[in-house]
Amino acid sequence: MKLHVQSIHFTADAKLLDFLQKKLDKLETFNDSIIDGEVFLKLDKNESKGYKVVNIKLNIPGNEIVVKEQRDSFEEAIDHAYDTLKNQLTKHKEKSVSH
Repeated sequence: MKLHVQSIHFTADAKLLDFLQKKLDKLETFNDSIIDGEVFLKLDKNESKGYKVVNIKLNIPGNEIVVKEQRDSFEEAIDHAYDTLKNQLTKHKEKSVSH
C-alpha cells in the first residue's frame, strides 16, 4: 500500500517508518480495495493522555476511514490504530458484500 507519511514537530527515523509500513500493509488482508493512505505523526506536549499522536486516513473506493490515536509511544499508538482500522475495514467489506 502506498503511504504518504508526515511527521510534525520532529523527524521520524527509518525504524519507525518501517514499523508503520509493515503494520499497515497487513490491513490489505482484511480489505484489498485500499487505494492509499495518509499518516500524520505528531508530538503534542499539551495532552495528558500521551503526547504522541498518530492520525491515519485510508482511502477506499467511495469512502475514507480516519483513525486518531494518542499514546505514550508511536508504536503503541500505531498498534491501537491498526486494531481500529482492522475492525472498520472488516465492517466496511461485510457491508459492501451484503449490498
